[in-house]
Amino acid sequence: MANDGPVEHGYPHLETVRAAITALYKRLSYDTVRTYPTSVLPVDVAFCDSDDLYLGAQRVAHELVRHYRLPDARLVVSFREMRHAASVELAAGPEYFVELNDRFRDHRRDIGAALAHEVMHVYLHRLGLSFAGVRDNEILTDTAATYLGAGWLLLDAYREDGASSQKLGYLTPEEFGYVLAKRALLFGEDPSVWFTSAQAFTAYVKGMELARRDGEQPPLTAAGWAGRRRYARDRRHAPAGPPQPGVRYAFSPDGGGRLRVSFPCPTCHQRIRVPVRGRVRARCALCRSVLECDT
Repeated sequence: MANDGPVEHGYPHLETVRAAITALYKRLSYDTVRTYPTSVLPVDVAFCDSDDLYLGAQRVAHELVRHYRLPDARLVVSFREMRHAASVELAAGPEYFVELNDRFRDHRRDIGAALAHEVMHVYLHRLGLSFAGVRDNEILTDTAATYLGAGWLLLDAYREDGASSQKLGYLTPEEFGYVLAKRALLFGEDPSVWFTSAQAFTAYVKGMELARRDGEQPPLTAAGWAGRRRYARDRRHAPAGPPQPGVRYAFSPDGGGRLRVSFPCPTCHQRIRVPVRGRVRARCALCRSVLECDT
């Protein structure tokens, strides 16, 4: 939790974020991911100053448990002085103890954001899905919460001005915006209408720009002129050397000596390998996206 401190920007964790999306599809399957078409709605996690602190926190926690479909999980929420925004005790269940930073006693509208992350920890714990290392595992948790419809709360908790700042989660604001954009492109949902933070909206717009560029990389037919020209040059010299910096496709011969190109799916980032033979329609086996390619 960045509290009146510097907020990191940009995309320093982008490859881990992309790996997290791939891991989510692999562990859950396409069919399960598609059962989360609607995000948590603001009205369901609203928290006003007149609400009882503990009853309100339990209500919001219950709503997030319902959204993630953990019906037999019970969360007990408490508050204490701590360095981080929140923590959860990952035991066998069905009861889980969540502690929130004391500052949320006075910043109640952000309780939903903190709980979105902690309840996702429980969800991933039950799935048996984790990344090695604390940092990467926290990035996985933020990514999964966002992709499955609760992470817009985390981005909306980001506020920054000349005198103060606040950000929850391990992703940068732009990375949260990127994952939200990937979700929006998948489900046709516009989370920007729920933002109360102007900075969150700006980060989402930047993330959407990068998410759209994922679908405009060669050998996809939506690639721009410069990308297509570079791809044609690399294809002429393939597979003589390693991929060039900044290029996500790679050429290699198949068993018969024919050239193939591999590239990440713009939806789930699973690598797809297709023959180099002009126009090709590829179908991602993981997320079932159908991709028009010019190889």
